[in-house]
Amino acid sequence: MSEAIILAGGFGTRLRDVVSDVPKPMAPVRGVPFLCYLLHSLSLQHYDHVVLATGYMHHTIESYFGHQHEGIALDYSVEHPPLGTGGAIVAALQQCHEESITVLNGDTLFAADLARLQHFANACGAPLCVVLRQVDDVARYGSVSLNASGRITGFREKAQAAGAGLINGGIYQLRRSLLSDRAVGEAFSFEKEVLQRHYDDLPFYAYADEAFFIDIGVPSDYEHAQTLLPEL
Repeated sequence: MSEAIILAGGFGTRLRDVVSDVPKPMAPVRGVPFLCYLLHSLSLQHYDHVVLATGYMHHTIESYFGHQHEGIALDYSVEHPPLGTGGAIVAALQQCHEESITVLNGDTLFAADLARLQHFANACGAPLCVVLRQVDDVARYGSVSLNASGRITGFREKAQAAGAGLINGGIYQLRRSLLSDRAVGEAFSFEKEVLQRHYDDLPFYAYADEAFFIDIGVPSDYEHAQTLLPEL
């Protein structure tokens, strides 16, 4: 079984001027919710179980997708109140069955080869592996640095980063044991309190993939998605 968690609980504050009546992952792209593209991609890569970590306007997502979409069994983990990315992952893990789970951001489509990610994670035996993306300007995202073996050696915050470089592509393969000390219902940021806090004392690994990448979190890229993504 291949399992994934999609973080779909964001408010979409930066998109409010163009999309205000649905949660961000449900923003329409060429006539269908953006989340359809994510699930379509996972279906093509033979995932059979996805937990949608929802929050804001969660009923909109549940009523549209139900409990199956393109052959994928869907479950829902609803945040009351918001738990941050880390708390959302911990809560969603309660509905997963495997030891190693793929985690994706619900506002980003990164067409990385997820079988490669799983093989990479198994080969290095790390508790966390991240898929990175080379971009022309890292200022919006911050950047990630690696050593020759692929171990993460540092993060630069958005305010400190500029120019071409590697960014966190928002796709992780994690072992549930990484978060075993976190209580269900505890609110925390996965990026700040796990990735950036523990990369020095825990073996987190990463590699770059040049596959198609788009993040609809800002209006300009949401507009680009309307022409860059194919009709489903």
